[in-house]
Amino acid sequence: MQNWARNECKPREFPGSSSFTCVCSATYCDTVDSYEPLSSGTFVVYTSSQHGDRLAKRTYKISKKSNASDTSVMYTVNSTAQYQKMTGFGGAFTDSAGYNILNLSKPAQDNLLKSYFHPSGIEYTFGRVPVASCDFSLRIYSYDDYAKDFSMRKFKLVEEDFQYKIPIIKRAQAMSKRKINLIASPWSAPAWMKDNNKMTGGGQLIGPTTGKYYEAYALYLLKFLDSYASQNLTFWGLTMLNEPSAGLFFNYSFQSMLFSPENERDFVKFHLGPMAQNSSYKDVKIIMLDDQRLFLPFWAQKILGDPDAAKYISGIGVHWYRDTISPIEKLDETHEQFPDQFLLYTESSNGYEAWSVPVMLGDWPRGESYSEDILWDVNHWVTGWVDWNLALDEDGGPNWAKNFVDSGIIVNAKDDEFYKQPMFYHIGHFSKFIVPDSIRIDFIAKEMAFQLAPSAAFLLPDGRKAAVILNKQTVPMDITIKDSDSGYLNAQVPAKSIQTYIWS
Repeated sequence: MQNWARNECKPREFPGSSSFTCVCSATYCDTVDSYEPLSSGTFVVYTSSQHGDRLAKRTYKISKKSNASDTSVMYTVNSTAQYQKMTGFGGAFTDSAGYNILNLSKPAQDNLLKSYFHPSGIEYTFGRVPVASCDFSLRIYSYDDYAKDFSMRKFKLVEEDFQYKIPIIKRAQAMSKRKINLIASPWSAPAWMKDNNKMTGGGQLIGPTTGKYYEAYALYLLKFLDSYASQNLTFWGLTMLNEPSAGLFFNYSFQSMLFSPENERDFVKFHLGPMAQNSSYKDVKIIMLDDQRLFLPFWAQKILGDPDAAKYISGIGVHWYRDTISPIEKLDETHEQFPDQFLLYTESSNGYEAWSVPVMLGDWPRGESYSEDILWDVNHWVTGWVDWNLALDEDGGPNWAKNFVDSGIIVNAKDDEFYKQPMFYHIGHFSKFIVPDSIRIDFIAKEMAFQLAPSAAFLLPDGRKAAVILNKQTVPMDITIKDSDSGYLNAQVPAKSIQTYIWS
């Protein structure tokens, strides 16, 4: 049973915005109701819409008959047709996110973290943590700038870890009832390990893949896990490198490194895999790629095609950038060839294109782009989806490389308030309800229905069922969900809205 009263969204529109943000401060923030208790014969619907609700809960009766008309969309649930097990949803504990959160007063900080992690919020279960600096840091730094320190004797965490990352993660954990699984991601090795002698602008590790620089990089990553373990923070997963393809560009403007699929294969096969197996981190899931879907299934074939590399890898990290020009079937092909590897979206953000405005307050299409991508992905074997920065400022930073983007929460430190964007609620329609170990099940409708209103259904670990439907149309949509175990859920999906249904 929940022990908080529901706080409604305090809406605020901004000039030119297609929808609104929800404003939170030190003294007020909107919350989400629990679906418990859910009595027999009823179903709960949570709705967020362009011009109205934000995760508003309503309860209806399950009917013994269908109300479907010729214009209704009929969905048929089949919980015996089961697909992938879900791993979760979340965001990233970057330096910039920590910096913005700490720029608020303590009560406002708590309200922001509660929005993501508390039972009254959207209850993220993933947290991605950069290993050393990335573009969303205030400066470039590594944990060992001592050239030729191959044994990592001088490895040391920095001020940012103790200020912006570790304490924020611990506060999130303390207020969450769910386990927050942390994923570590490096953007580059220290400069001295690379052939361009800097953390930016691509470059690759010096020497052969069997050599001491590759070994030192593996040790560097394990030392990071050691250092966080000494702060009582353990990791669920580790990606070998953020966007290894970015290293192809010698003028790349922020931290990057080239790892060809062959290099990544040899790195895990000769160094990281064996070293992790012989350490206390043998259960940390090593994740390959951590880059665009464009590179699948080719990248997976190169690495997982070698059994001596594949045995150390648990999953494939995918970034959502370029999804619009990259066929969704690439996910199916990858899953068919490597069914034991989970597919996990590890980074997503809006406003990254050179021609786009980084931050658009109250933008509904950006929210839609998130939920639509999630719905397409989960229907093609993806097990989870991780947003980028938890919070940014009104410029979409700070970002030392000026690579500003949008975020689910935007902080206005001057007025000690923050704005929850439509993107926040769209991802919340999944993270709050589709908990880890939920299983995607058949949710069948006419093909045209999926184009206009993408959807997915899940069997939850508690035995209940959930469905998410996104109506992109400017008209409402009458629907009936037919469940042979329960009856008929007759409902309406408002124009330009997203809904989550839960029933027994």
